[in-house]
Amino acid sequence: MIITGEALIGGVAVKGTGSPVRAYNPSLQQPMEPEFHAVDFDQIDQACRLADAAFDTFRALSDEKRAVFLETIGEQIMALGDVLVERVMAETGLPRARIEGERGRTVGQLKLFANLLREGSWNDVRIDKALPDRAPPRPDLRMRMIGLGPVAVFAASNFPLAFSVAGGDTASALAAGCPVVLKAHSAHPGTSELVGRAVVKAVELCGLPAGVFALLTGSGNGIGQELVRHPAIKAVGFTGSRSGGTALMAVAAARPVPIPVYAEMSSINPVFLMPRALAARAEDIAGAFAGSLVLGVGQMCTNPGLVIGIAGPELDRFANAAAQALAGGAACAMLSPGIAGSFQRGVAQLAEHADVKTLALAPQAEGKGAPALFVTSGAAFLSQHALSEEVFGPASLLVACKDMAELRQIAESLEGQLTATLQLDDGDLDEAHKLLPVLERKAGRILANGFPTGVEVCSAMVHGGPFPSTSDGRSTSVGTGAIVRFLRPVSYQNLSQALLPEVLRDNGPVVWRRREGELTRN
Repeated sequence: MIITGEALIGGVAVKGTGSPVRAYNPSLQQPMEPEFHAVDFDQIDQACRLADAAFDTFRALSDEKRAVFLETIGEQIMALGDVLVERVMAETGLPRARIEGERGRTVGQLKLFANLLREGSWNDVRIDKALPDRAPPRPDLRMRMIGLGPVAVFAASNFPLAFSVAGGDTASALAAGCPVVLKAHSAHPGTSELVGRAVVKAVELCGLPAGVFALLTGSGNGIGQELVRHPAIKAVGFTGSRSGGTALMAVAAARPVPIPVYAEMSSINPVFLMPRALAARAEDIAGAFAGSLVLGVGQMCTNPGLVIGIAGPELDRFANAAAQALAGGAACAMLSPGIAGSFQRGVAQLAEHADVKTLALAPQAEGKGAPALFVTSGAAFLSQHALSEEVFGPASLLVACKDMAELRQIAESLEGQLTATLQLDDGDLDEAHKLLPVLERKAGRILANGFPTGVEVCSAMVHGGPFPSTSDGRSTSVGTGAIVRFLRPVSYQNLSQALLPEVLRDNGPVVWRRREGELTRN
């Protein structure tokens, strides 16, 4: 498949009329062909209007037909073969094994939502039959979930497949019956076009309206803001920076009809080193921590950017072992020059901070990121908010607390996080019990004796958390719960069986239903 540099609107490839942009190969540090042009406002309007026109037809499809559509997208992605893998590698600097694994995760997500559609629980069917003899009488009430409408999805830079064109936001929105208008990330436009063409091919093969999916090209804030402002768009899925996410939230809130923005933004993923665990296995914990920190050159939203423990010989053992593991790390290409520059500025600020000591700082290089580890006191961390800001890349800050009371105080001071990790042994359980309620308020996922990198795609996963880790802490962007973001409930009162949606009829399909308060499978 040839990459042409075109957007995809209404099932047709179209040239943008705006400013040009090219992909950049971070490994070779040079721009790539072809040239992509930004779509104009008329093209954005066309994509959104087509999505709106396709909505009722698409959401009325049977669960089986939408499931087949999702599986067909996965098949078309796999059919791209090495053409896709090699383009992703060139645009991101990520190794083949990582890309192939991420491709598998992307296809797996599509299959996960296909299975959810067939199982039926996503409908959240609730039935309370009429009680005509009750005083006052109760009407017949039946509830199901329906899609919100067309969804604007913004591709992420750090997961060019799994959080991009056919990633989790797109998969969950399409599963909900919502057409998707996707803004391709300017760091990997060729990857986006290839996957976008796979989605368009699946739309065609499944006989769906062409407006079910569109791919918009270009860089800058104007395209995204215009897309979010469009009255046809009913929700937004975003993964990126806090500044980008909050800007879209402001646009969505200022609309005549505000819409929800589900943005994953910023997290430093604290790791708490409990005393008994630290005393028993400081060096082992340090080695695993170092591996987690540098995974993907630290460019994952779940890298452990903050480690907290009690000052003393045991914490010194951890610090020394971690520093030794990180100091010899090589500088590796980061996803883009902008990300690399931001990382190096963040590292320099920590290295020059009066209350921070450098434990390990591998040599940096242009366009690359090398491991860095710093340490500060609990008092300094509590008094200076800047020390809690995310440095996106393979850098982490160790906080040495004077006692457990200060450790809990630091936990209370943290912003919302995607994850919080406890390294603990049986002797730490009492202190962990005291800390757990705080972590439940602060994070969407709590781990024991592991590290947060590696997000399992399954029903029980939560990849979300209180602000600013996400814009809405009630949601997740990974796992089957992600579909809830793009659904809303509708209740039907005293409608005849002929008028009721099939899933609500007495002889409806086999799904999970809540009748009279009891969950049953019918």
